[in-house]
Amino acid sequence: MLQQIYPQVPHDYSYELNKDFQFAAAHFVPSELAGKCSKVHGHTYFANVTIGGDVLDETGFLVNFSHIKKLIHGRFDHTLLNDDEESFDNSNSDLYPTTEVVARTICELVQHFLDGTTNKPRCLQVFLRETPTSYCVYRPKLKVKTND
Repeated sequence: MLQQIYPQVPHDYSYELNKDFQFAAAHFVPSELAGKCSKVHGHTYFANVTIGGDVLDETGFLVNFSHIKKLIHGRFDHTLLNDDEESFDNSNSDLYPTTEVVARTICELVQHFLDGTTNKPRCLQVFLRETPTSYCVYRPKLKVKTND
């Protein structure tokens, strides 16, 4: 993944951090409509997580790179994604471990971690490559605060 170019996400943050990592995992899409993907198979996933923020933490980081890798690699590497019932659900198509759902899940896990930090950066984008020719980009919608 050296010198990989990823789609850019527009933002107004002063800092943008990108972390590349990979993990090996198996999965299946529990639907006959998924064709070959309905059978258990594995991938070496390549991921890039983009984080933005204006304030550095007490160590001078937006977020420590190693925290992001541990969070995802530690959870998903060498697993059957379908077995992770906290993140995926074989009876709900919105939670099947497809590339799209895995990318969204990575974003949600990272953002949950970031919400617990003092400087509160935002996960802006997750680029997840499943095969050399197939990838997904997930960008969470910005939540607009209302004065209710």
